[in-house]
Amino acid sequence: MLRVGLSGGIGSGKSTVAKRLADLGAVVVDADRLAREVVAPGTPGLAEIVSAFGDGVLDPSSGALDRGALAALVFSDDGARAVLNGITHPKIAARTAELVESAADDAVVVHDVPLLVENGLAPMYHLVLIVHAPESVRLERLVLRGLGEEDARNRMAKQADDVARRAVADVWLDNSGAPDQLLARVDELWAERLTPYEANVRLRRYAGGPPKVVPYDPTWPAQAERIGRRIAFAAGQRRVEHIGSTAVPGLAAKDVLDFQLGVSSLEEADELAEALAAAGFPALGVGHDTVKYGDPADWGKRLHAGTDPARRVNLHLRVEGGPGWDWALRFRDWLRVDEAARREYEEVKLRLSRAHAGDAEGFAYGDAKEPWMAAAVGRMAAFYRDGQAS
Repeated sequence: MLRVGLSGGIGSGKSTVAKRLADLGAVVVDADRLAREVVAPGTPGLAEIVSAFGDGVLDPSSGALDRGALAALVFSDDGARAVLNGITHPKIAARTAELVESAADDAVVVHDVPLLVENGLAPMYHLVLIVHAPESVRLERLVLRGLGEEDARNRMAKQADDVARRAVADVWLDNSGAPDQLLARVDELWAERLTPYEANVRLRRYAGGPPKVVPYDPTWPAQAERIGRRIAFAAGQRRVEHIGSTAVPGLAAKDVLDFQLGVSSLEEADELAEALAAAGFPALGVGHDTVKYGDPADWGKRLHAGTDPARRVNLHLRVEGGPGWDWALRFRDWLRVDEAARREYEEVKLRLSRAHAGDAEGFAYGDAKEPWMAAAVGRMAAFYRDGQAS
């Protein structure tokens, strides 16, 4: 099962995306619909709302919730909105869990959540889709739906801004143009990423292929931040570090994000294997870092890899504070501050990448770097000893 979070500002068009995904075969869980369901007439949710806000939030003729009256109270009062959320959110979450659990094992489950960003839900999903439209376009759409302009602006102001949305977006869907353009992008996303991603997660199959060394991508840190939060969430909030060449600003690298996850022991690493696999990072097996110094027995690790076909990820589970853990951090930080070493390493990587272009899994390329890496042990030690790095 693939879990996809879908969000966007009010009036952005995420309902259009949700409908298209449903037509393509996704199981769509609509948080707005569930929000109405849990406060329908006769429900405990409606009774709690009346107790908190009074009979004035009820339609006098039907006894149903007067959503407009309630909105007028909560959208202008942060405290009132918090009370409402405290009533409805747990009920919506419970109903969401029921629907997800009832979906087929091979389902692409799309959770349509207006407040995904605001409530910090992004790490729960394998992928987050954000639908975007300029504020002026969204305002026009809302007014055409019948909202007053002041009311529309007030609702938009209470939501996350585009900076916050971009920070969690694995996919940014632009809905400022013609509807057909948006739908075509959704169709492409479904065929090329979502369905292969689901199969990879279900089959515990990592996304492979021979990555090439490419110029530094300034979006790598933001991508790593999102994926690191996802890994940490799956692992019970253990420490995650972005390491490797993509963690060094300005350095050309293979377009693969490397992470290390800190554990207290390799036995603990094994206990995390299933949770990480379910989150999209299945185990590849027992690994062992190339010994740089000390006892070789201390350089063991567990290897995992990502299943997203559009984002290669390597994940190393290492004992936090052990030699492999410390080496990865010190090597990264050395290259960040030593420009000469960084340039030299880049030249080595580019040369060996060309020489081993047919190496699908990268093992020959990695082995060919070892002489340079071995020499780096002494260079790094001298660099840190002389106080040129902290």
